[in-house]
Amino acid sequence: MIQVKNVTKKYGSTIAVDNINFEVKDGEVVGFLGPNGAGKSTTMNMITGFIEPTKGQIIINGNDISKKPRKAKKEIGYMPENVPLYYELTPKEFVSYMAELKLVKRNERKQEVEKVIKEMGLEDVQNKLIRNLSRGYKQRVSMAGALVGNPDVIILDEPTVGLDPKQITEIRNLIKELGKKHTVILSTHILPEASQICEKVIIINKGKIIAIDTPENLEKATKESNGISVIVEDPKGNMSKIKEKIKEIDTVEFVKDHEDGTKQYVITTSSDIDLRKKLFEVLPKEEIVIFELKKTETTLEDAFMKLVNTTKQEDTVKKSKKEDKQKKTKEEKSKKQVEDKETENDSKKEEKK
Repeated sequence: MIQVKNVTKKYGSTIAVDNINFEVKDGEVVGFLGPNGAGKSTTMNMITGFIEPTKGQIIINGNDISKKPRKAKKEIGYMPENVPLYYELTPKEFVSYMAELKLVKRNERKQEVEKVIKEMGLEDVQNKLIRNLSRGYKQRVSMAGALVGNPDVIILDEPTVGLDPKQITEIRNLIKELGKKHTVILSTHILPEASQICEKVIIINKGKIIAIDTPENLEKATKESNGISVIVEDPKGNMSKIKEKIKEIDTVEFVKDHEDGTKQYVITTSSDIDLRKKLFEVLPKEEIVIFELKKTETTLEDAFMKLVNTTKQEDTVKKSKKEDKQKKTKEEKSKKQVEDKETENDSKKEEKK
């Protein structure tokens, strides 16, 4: 459905997107993640045809967006981050206008507009001015504008920014429904949102793709240890010695005291060891009463931070090596200049003799 091949975007000497490659298959819901300035919006703008790549190819449903822009753009519905709405129009008027812009056939336009308004839950407000709607409804209107014309690909840039929890839940449910009929690319800073909605995530950092996989696989791949949260009653303070009793334990970290006198700890082991059964056996023998015991879960946020930080560390190492190389080259050049000068002086002395 979408193929991004060796795409680079430069602004002068600044590389915003650096030779990226990925595919989005028909019917997938894909999260596009990255820190601020990573290249997400630039990539989305290239996919939608708003800006051209410096080099590389973007193919939408078999159409190269640079060579066949009209055909490619017809396949795309785009909802940008800053909702572009005409506040003096009603939702019905706005969606009708978008249908006209997208060249929906005149005899099909009314039916298409009614269908989209119903899908987006705008029936009760379709004749109110957009400026009088809540932000949640404005997001729905913008999404309806992207959806009208029934494009195969829906691209949503930060669709839940600024919404309250109820509105966020409603928009997420709408996106899940869209995913049943369309290919969806979702850009978001809210990582639990990507984990809940997306089948696959693409993580970009400093213009480069650093990971493409399912949220579950990324969580597993970046997990370095198993964590177990325990809440216990420990009147004799024996938790401080538990590491001596269970050799597989790496760390025992105190978290907090509870009002009922219990204490919470996090116990970590290597990622291939599960100590829950052993803890149930050993703690009671040490006069420690277990009130709660559960595994701590690695989240997509944990995986994201690890991947981004790893890239940052690698860049720091590369920068350090580059600086060392430049310093060495400079020193060698300086040394050669001194040697050349000495040779020149020796030659002059010989000439005088």
